[in-house]
Amino acid sequence: MSSVHTAVIPAAGLGTRFLPATKALPKEMLPIVDKPVIQYVVEEAVASGIDHIVVITAQSKRSIEDHFDSHFELEARLDRLGRQSDLDLVRALATMAHFSYVRQPEPRGNGHAVLCARPVVGDEPFAMIWGDDIVDAEVPCIRQMMSVHERYGGAVAAVMRVPDADVPKYGVIAGERVEESVYRVTGLVEKPPIESAPSNLATVHAWILPPRIFALLAETPPGKDGEIWLVDAIARLLDEQPVHAVEFEGRRYDAGNKLEFLQATIDFALRRDDLGPPLRAYLERILERE
Repeated sequence: MSSVHTAVIPAAGLGTRFLPATKALPKEMLPIVDKPVIQYVVEEAVASGIDHIVVITAQSKRSIEDHFDSHFELEARLDRLGRQSDLDLVRALATMAHFSYVRQPEPRGNGHAVLCARPVVGDEPFAMIWGDDIVDAEVPCIRQMMSVHERYGGAVAAVMRVPDADVPKYGVIAGERVEESVYRVTGLVEKPPIESAPSNLATVHAWILPPRIFALLAETPPGKDGEIWLVDAIARLLDEQPVHAVEFEGRRYDAGNKLEFLQATIDFALRRDDLGPPLRAYLERILERE
């Protein structure tokens, strides 16, 4: 049985890649078909066996809390109308896990956002999942990572191979393969030029982190743009204990990227019985016109 029961989801960013939509709406609440992005993230965590979700929010993110809370008026109306399936969907949101919310008072970097969770998480390992990153997989990505954590302990990164042209956009690992799709991380470079990158294995989606990371984050000085970066603390963690990476199975979508957001919307819609056939027919008509 896994020792990881808590997931921390940083969701305090401004979402500037989706302006003007995210001027008033959190990027994590943008819908993919009929569910907000962050719900896919939470559902993956819950399907992996996690029962406590800690969301790092900011002043403009109240709608995230409302989404995972009860809504008496809506539930009562759905009940009166006999819309039981919709009622079940709405009620399930508040009961799928225990939710805690922590405000990041000012934008001081993703490492600082994770550090804000320290009083709630306490002295136990936890999953950290980016709030706008989705992995569609038969076995949830977090569950794949937890399996590696159960075998090796310590920190575990989710990694994927990216095209050479995209390497400078990611944190990239240097590593030694220890088993199929699992690597012992020997180095971590943030956004390296392709000519000096140690590999094309990019860290994406999530980490499983030991509680030691909080002390390291508290000691990490501001870096690029005057912010505290999670990758800087993980680089220091490498000097103290083993860090592993798993090249996970599944399709990853960066839902903060407009093209991948659209791809996710189409892919998730096509697999639905109610939307798939008419959407596929519509797409075929578009291709015929071209």
